Amino acid sequence: MQKKLVMLFIVVVLVFGGLIGRIQYINVTRGERYRRIVLAQQQHSSRIIPFRRGDITDRNGTTIATSERVYNVILDAQAMLSVEEAVEGSMESTIEVVYSSFEIDGNIIRERVEHYPDSRYHVLHRGVSHRRAQEFERLSAESDARIAGIWLEEDYVRRYPYDSLASHLIGFTVDGNVGSVGLEASANSLLNGTDGREYGYHDVDMIVERTVREAVDGHTVVTTIDVNLQQIVERHILEFNRRYRNNARPGLGSLQTSVVIMNPHSGEILAMASYPSFDLNNPRDLSAFYSQEQLYAMSDEERISSLNQLWNNFSVSATFEPGSTIKPFTVAAALETGSINVNETYVCGGIVTVGEWDIRCHLRVGHGALTLEQAVANSCNVAMMRIAASMGRDEFARYQRIFRFGQYTGINLPGEASTAGLLFEAHEMGSTDLATNSFGQNFNATMIQLISAYSSLINGGHYYQPHVIRQIRNENGSVIDNRDPVLLKRTISEETSRIMREHTRAGVTDGTGEPAAVGGYAVAGKTGTAEKLPRGQGRYLLSFIGHAPYDRPEVAFLVIIDEPNVVDQVSSRHVSELTSRIMAEAFPYLNITKAVESSTP
Repeated sequence: MQKKLVMLFIVVVLVFGGLIGRIQYINVTRGERYRRIVLAQQQHSSRIIPFRRGDITDRNGTTIATSERVYNVILDAQAMLSVEEAVEGSMESTIEVVYSSFEIDGNIIRERVEHYPDSRYHVLHRGVSHRRAQEFERLSAESDARIAGIWLEEDYVRRYPYDSLASHLIGFTVDGNVGSVGLEASANSLLNGTDGREYGYHDVDMIVERTVREAVDGHTVVTTIDVNLQQIVERHILEFNRRYRNNARPGLGSLQTSVVIMNPHSGEILAMASYPSFDLNNPRDLSAFYSQEQLYAMSDEERISSLNQLWNNFSVSATFEPGSTIKPFTVAAALETGSINVNETYVCGGIVTVGEWDIRCHLRVGHGALTLEQAVANSCNVAMMRIAASMGRDEFARYQRIFRFGQYTGINLPGEASTAGLLFEAHEMGSTDLATNSFGQNFNATMIQLISAYSSLINGGHYYQPHVIRQIRNENGSVIDNRDPVLLKRTISEETSRIMREHTRAGVTDGTGEPAAVGGYAVAGKTGTAEKLPRGQGRYLLSFIGHAPYDRPEVAFLVIIDEPNVVDQVSSRHVSELTSRIMAEAFPYLNITKAVESSTP
């Protein structure tokens, strides 16, 4: 018995000796190869965890910009070769699984490995869906061979569920998380988060130890706009441009058609739309506005210029002469300074000589005798020139600044145009300049300046900073910042504001803005027809600015058509009718108070 135990002990010792010898042999002959495999595995144990860029939503929580999880297919050539040395055939097996999962040509992988054998990171394909990523993991697990040198990197891609809706306001991203134009640019720091990282290593027992620093996702930006209202506005803008489309540029019925709808008691932008617009998911596509022949003939510089024009937000970045929409401001300033009173009357003969210039009214034969209200309603240039003259250049220029013309509004969108150099200083303003400025010529404004100032004109004199961001929410949905209305200043008295509400109401009931009327609603407003420089070319910018109901405004709006593709560009009827069509659908949606019908005894 004892002899048998001794023999068993000797056998065990010999086996252990053989194992130790084999280990030493492997360590000497193949140790470096296996060490490289382990290091390759450790490389995968350290990775960046990308943050998710925050959503952009409308005021009701509807998502209008979001980030979807995708995967990038990464080739680690060094790891692939290391495993191939240890397990022959693993490279071809890996290439087969990659092709089955992602349809990536195997020759691309072979050439990359051959030319860059020490490369650890090369993106083979971006934006792989979760479904395809799962398919890759399944095939890898089911494969009898070793799959190595390919791994999936988590990433996010920006998506816009409504394609071109509010494109100028929202903007888009480039290079992943860099905002370009719109809120994507101005709110970039809010929308972006911080990448996390997972650190890993194999200890002496080949157990993976991991340390994870989680990513911090970006904030969600809740805007002031309403998706449904925005869709109403954009549908009517598109219909107008299709109706009067220009054959030279398909789909365009004007150089620009823009609409801004605002809450006059808070400065919140409820809708902001411009046409031509662009697909946020494919912002460089110009095929909707140019034929294939035109696109083919374009130089790179011409294409870039066209794209910049397309991406430009007309509502905040373009300046123009406001034309007759400025007339209520001229009257309000004169009333505030005491230069005139509400009972003033005027006689319009169709022309006034100022300095060395004969300046005509838009109605060449003249309006005849007019009250102050009729002067506003009928858009009389002669009356406005008389009113401005009674005020004088110092007071006129001072009130331009009180209404914040020539100043930034501070709206939280990029690219707001500067108009500081587009207004006369009082000492530079001659009598002719004063006369033409009184009816909106020879100085420039932006849409956002005009509607913000108009809101103060009809809301009791309160100038609110226009804004498109309502709230900021964190990744858990909790509100971390409420953007309350910011009252910047008082422009006019409540009494003057009341008078202007009545005068602009007359502009729709009995004046040039009659086509802007909407059945059942007490609409007020003022038309504008500005002849563009150089004069005498028949090119006009048409506008209508208004509010409803006239006596207790709940909504203010500005509609502009720049050079409509019509024969009679000088007629404001086109913009008034477009306003009416938009508001006939918008008012019921917004629950705007209807006019009280008078009863017959």
